[in-house]
Amino acid sequence: MDPRSGAQCQDGPVRIDGVRRVVVVVAALGTLLTALSACGTAVRDEGEPEGVGHAGPSRAESHDPTRIPNVGDRLQRRIPAESGQVVAVYGEGRDSAQSTVVLYTRHGTAWQRTRSWAGHNGKRGWTTDHRSGDRRSPVGVFTLTDAGGVLDDPGAGLPYTQDPSFAAPRWWAESHWHDFDYVIAIDYNRVKGTPPNDPRRPEGEERGGSIWLHMDHGSGTSGCVSMSKSDMEYLLRTLDPDRHPVVVMGDRGELAA
Repeated sequence: MDPRSGAQCQDGPVRIDGVRRVVVVVAALGTLLTALSACGTAVRDEGEPEGVGHAGPSRAESHDPTRIPNVGDRLQRRIPAESGQVVAVYGEGRDSAQSTVVLYTRHGTAWQRTRSWAGHNGKRGWTTDHRSGDRRSPVGVFTLTDAGGVLDDPGAGLPYTQDPSFAAPRWWAESHWHDFDYVIAIDYNRVKGTPPNDPRRPEGEERGGSIWLHMDHGSGTSGCVSMSKSDMEYLLRTLDPDRHPVVVMGDRGELAA
């Protein structure tokens, strides 16, 4: 959230050694096939972040390298054709503040997972109708165009605004004081091409704003997505405006819809 406004943002292998009798081999193979069958949908897609549940078909049936994993058609279609970087935020549940953040990079027509991290989202989870003060993060696909923070530019690819005014109010809990040392603006109800703390809200104040990627304080936020300092530094140095980065964010159910 805008610090100046005072609003909070906040598989195991089976070994067969030295076996000569065919019957033993057959029995062992039968055990192996049974174990693999039992795995079923628990086989994790290499493009799927750890900690993100897999509720769909098996990997052989569902993996499509031209798509962001576990994102349904509704949101998949909203990823711009020119985008070459996607930050996917997989929320653990509609009312959960826990999430996994994954950076995907497109190589040709295929998306590859670059890196993933643990993160937090809104204290009350997610919403498709975000309102100011609801403490839920908005579900959707949003561009990432601007960055900034209290600290000096760490070598960001996105335009970066360093300004002490990003600092969290000192009447907040001390654990929150460094939340905005680094921020990346999520283009929800904001004017692109401006510093992240630009106060203008094109869709009106009631729709909220200042939804950012920012530094983590160990718990949920008031609508933003938070990550560790080192994670933020990596993203800032990696996101490239020429690759038109976007964030795809929401709880697992909404993402898969």
